[in-house]
Amino acid sequence: MKAVFKNILIGILLVVSVASCLKPQEFPPEPEIAFKDFVILSDSAKLTVTFQDGDGDIGLSESDTLPPYDTSSIYHYNLFAQYWEKKDGLGWVQATDITGEPIEFRYRTPIITPTGQNKALKGEIEMTLEPFYYLLGSPDSDTIKYRVMLVDRALNQSNWVESNVIYR
Repeated sequence: MKAVFKNILIGILLVVSVASCLKPQEFPPEPEIAFKDFVILSDSAKLTVTFQDGDGDIGLSESDTLPPYDTSSIYHYNLFAQYWEKKDGLGWVQATDITGEPIEFRYRTPIITPTGQNKALKGEIEMTLEPFYYLLGSPDSDTIKYRVMLVDRALNQSNWVESNVIYR
C-alpha cells in the first residue's frame, strides 16, 4: 500500500513539476492571420481567417470613435478585404468601382477579450461579403480572390493573406 501511495505521490509531483514548466503561448504583438475558408451563400459569401496576437488587443468597441478610430480615419475599421479579379493577359488586378476606387470591404471587428493572465489571443474571424461577393457586370468576375489584413488597437498591421481562387 505504501508503494502504491508513493508511486501516486511521485506521479502527482511529476505532473505538477511538468505543468509548472509549461509556458503560456507567446506570439508577437503584431497580429498574424491565415486564410481558412470561403463559402458562397447565393450572392453573398463568408470569408474566414484565423488569427493570433501576442498582446490581446484585437477589435474595436462601438465607443472607439476618437482619433485614430474616428470616421475620417482609415483606422475606423480594423479588418480589410480587397477584391481582386483575374484579367486575361494582365493577371491579378485589384478591381475598381465605377468611380475608379479600388474595391475593398471594411469591417469593425468587435473586441475579443483574452481570458486569464495570458494576453495572447488565437481564434477565427468570419466576415460576410454582401450584398454581392463579386463585381456585378464585370467580364472578369468569373475568377476572383480576396486579400485580407487585420489591424489591432495599437495600429499594428498583420500580414496580408490571400483567399483561395474563387470561380463563379
